[in-house]
Amino acid sequence: MLVSTQSGEVQGFNHLDKADTFPVQEVVGDASADSFDGLVLPGGVANPDFLRMDDKAVAFVRDFFEQGRPVAAICHAPWTLVEADVVRGRVMTSWPSLQTDLRNAGAEWVDEQVKVCDHGSNKLVTSRKPDDLKAFCETFLEVFAAERAS
Repeated sequence: MLVSTQSGEVQGFNHLDKADTFPVQEVVGDASADSFDGLVLPGGVANPDFLRMDDKAVAFVRDFFEQGRPVAAICHAPWTLVEADVVRGRVMTSWPSLQTDLRNAGAEWVDEQVKVCDHGSNKLVTSRKPDDLKAFCETFLEVFAAERAS
């Protein structure tokens, strides 16, 4: 299910080039983590920067951690996790320029293609960049499936 800050459609991008559009299925202000098995946060620079400034989006993200539901974040998406104050004590990766932000927020940053951290209330899957996308998707799907089965 695609959740966004506004109803309508969202514009996808392939790096800086516009790609497909996708219909929004639920607005974040009306959504609750208990309706989902997990959360995947978008990467890129613009999406995470926008999301971390939206109080309802930040609360929605925080709710997944409070409920112990798995979360996956790639590239700059951990900015939203920093804003939600959920990275303290976690081991994670991201786009390299976020490592200082993550360390300042209490996380341990590692330079790995994909990192799964279970040092907290939930499983957190993080990845660095678009080149890591295949491994990221395979890993978070495995983690989410295992969490759902348990």
